[in-house]
Amino acid sequence: MAHDTVQGEARLEREIAGLDALELGGTTRARLLQRAWSAVWPMLAAVLIALAAWQLVVWSGWKEPWVLPGPGDTLPVFWDQLTSARFWDAVALTMRRAVVGFAFAVAVGVVVGALVARFRVLRRAFGSLITGLQTMPSIAWFPLAILLFRLSESAILFVVILGAAPSIANGLIAGVDYTPPILLRAGKVMGLRGLALYRHLIMPASLPSFVAGLKQGWAFAWRSLMAGELLVIIGDTTSLGVLLSQARELNNTADMISYMLMILILGIVIDRLFGLVDGAIRRRWGLDEGSA
Repeated sequence: MAHDTVQGEARLEREIAGLDALELGGTTRARLLQRAWSAVWPMLAAVLIALAAWQLVVWSGWKEPWVLPGPGDTLPVFWDQLTSARFWDAVALTMRRAVVGFAFAVAVGVVVGALVARFRVLRRAFGSLITGLQTMPSIAWFPLAILLFRLSESAILFVVILGAAPSIANGLIAGVDYTPPILLRAGKVMGLRGLALYRHLIMPASLPSFVAGLKQGWAFAWRSLMAGELLVIIGDTTSLGVLLSQARELNNTADMISYMLMILILGIVIDRLFGLVDGAIRRRWGLDEGSA
């Protein structure tokens, strides 16, 4: 009798534990869905507002439909482009140029930024010049780039690097400048000097500003690349810029807007990736309010 009672109590405890697990699992899933919806709905609302505004402009009769088609005419064309091999070949070429150019820009920006931040004489000599280069429109470099490199990949990469590197360098310099003094004093008390101080304390502490510089540098690189692909057309290569230029020459506005949408989407995706990296770094260093 006692044995049966013990078994019954054990079975009841297992069933209660199972119900608790189901309840916790359901609560966790609900929280995840709620968090995902909270992150997605503002973007969906922005897209709907943009589409509505676009359609209202079309209905206003400001331009003929063949000059400015509405979303109903353009989005099916965009979908057709997404199933085109030529379209994705163009995306691949553009992204390859972007990644290569940005990688070189990061290398140049890090070296220049580290040297200028480390040596005062270099800062006095080149600090204002770097800021001036950052404010200079990238398209202004293309006449010189074409003279130096002709119509080639090097001309495009040259402008992408010059467009992005100053922002990256300034981001690193700002990060070094705004390292909290209390960290510097603590590092010196621990015996960190010279390069060791930079390697183990200043450089990690400057990461938030450096990532902000990388994000801004990518924006400049992307804009420079799009301008380059419109101005520097190389042989029979097909990139997003080339497709955009061809659509303009043929007065095919629906195709042109489709390519512009893809350029916009790629820019947003990269921006979100930088946002994830920036958020992780801020949580790591206790700069995010949610980490407190």
